[in-house]
Amino acid sequence: MSKLGTFLTPEDEQEIVAAIGTAEQNTSGEIRVHIEHESATPPIERAVEIFEQLKMQHTKERNGVLLYVAVGSKQFAICGDEGIDKKVPTDFWDSTKDVMLAHFRKGDYKQGLVDGILQAGEQLKKHFPHQDDDTDELSNEISKG
Repeated sequence: MSKLGTFLTPEDEQEIVAAIGTAEQNTSGEIRVHIEHESATPPIERAVEIFEQLKMQHTKERNGVLLYVAVGSKQFAICGDEGIDKKVPTDFWDSTKDVMLAHFRKGDYKQGLVDGILQAGEQLKKHFPHQDDDTDELSNEISKG
């Protein structure tokens, strides 16, 4: 992975935000992406910190998901809220992780995030289907640190 400033183009970022919107059409789950250069904290621990900083735990069903990427240290993690954890098996995010990793290994970070987001949406749809009264509770914009 490269430096944060060149990790994704503005067009890449637009595609990622659009993928979040598409994924959220089928689920009441909320998906966010956070990208930073690196962290000395292990990726899942850092993802939990960012999750809390972004106040993702304040969704109605506690069904937010954060895809966290540390560009410089070439690490990523997927963090789901407690509403998800109560309903799904411990290996729930493995298929999403595998999809992302396959693209990341080829250097295709944008497609890894897009496909990871869409996969997460499909996974969430099974346990948190979209409801008529659903509202978009969290921003779809990529956050950066």
